[in-house]
Amino acid sequence: MRKPGEFRRAYNEGKRIRGRFMTAFIVPSETSFHRVGVTASRKAIGNSVRRNRAKRLLRETFRLSRREIEKLSQNYDWALNARKAILKSTFDDLRSEFLDIVEQTAKRELNKDER
Repeated sequence: MRKPGEFRRAYNEGKRIRGRFMTAFIVPSETSFHRVGVTASRKAIGNSVRRNRAKRLLRETFRLSRREIEKLSQNYDWALNARKAILKSTFDDLRSEFLDIVEQTAKRELNKDER
């Protein structure tokens, strides 16, 4: 995701899941694959060096979690917003939190299917 309208759609229509290191906005994708968009604000993270590191960490977390993401029954657009604590976290903690978010998304799919 790159265009402002794509992020706006995720923020307005998506489901928000807050974690310690990131906030994820998840909305069903109009494409045949998962897409990720990453943001790190100056207010929350700090200077450009810190913001770029936070964004790299989030992109890598998404990339390494591809196998778990592909298990979802539907494709999603993921808008991941970095939070201040991401700079002091270990990569394992960050990935663990993201996998929890993926798991919550899978549970929502199951609950939606049962209705």
